[in-house]
Amino acid sequence: MNATLEVTPARDLPTMRSPQAARHRTGTLHAENPPSPLTCYDRMSRKIVTRRSPIHGNGVFAARKLAPGVELIEYQGRLMTHAQADRLYEGGVDTGHTFLFTLNERYIIDANVDGNEARWLNHSCAPNCQAVWEESADGNPKKDRILIETLREIAPGEELTYDYGISLPVRQTARMKALWACRCGAPECSGTMLKPKR
Repeated sequence: MNATLEVTPARDLPTMRSPQAARHRTGTLHAENPPSPLTCYDRMSRKIVTRRSPIHGNGVFAARKLAPGVELIEYQGRLMTHAQADRLYEGGVDTGHTFLFTLNERYIIDANVDGNEARWLNHSCAPNCQAVWEESADGNPKKDRILIETLREIAPGEELTYDYGISLPVRQTARMKALWACRCGAPECSGTMLKPKR
């Protein structure tokens, strides 16, 4: 299912997994000699598997025991500007679904195109993973990355989740909260993937 978006000013683009919800890290371990995407994917994919989820649709699960702070996968997809996303995904706050992740002030990752397994990680109000925004060492915003890493020890077969941090530039009505319903099942589940308005 593809996500769509309402045309709004670029900095307020809705229905995106938010970098504000991601922990920030500057620089990259591979700034000088980055490994090939295939090498990264092969190394990381042994930690995770994708299959049907009891939370929603597809999900990503631990293939083996994982320690806290383990980098699992980079959120990948087509890189586009906020203006490009505004034009391409006009009118989509009513879908309750997105594969868009705000990378930084200039760019968005669209996992609808060339996305990897990271797009299948589901939201949870009690996540066992977090999104980490890694700013490029050379300051080039096109080279920033979003990485998913574990928050705690995770057992083999456990579903991997993180908090999407979605905020919409529209009123959070009961209908909107229902469209963006959370199905994580955690005791502290808020019932919606939407973050409260500030």
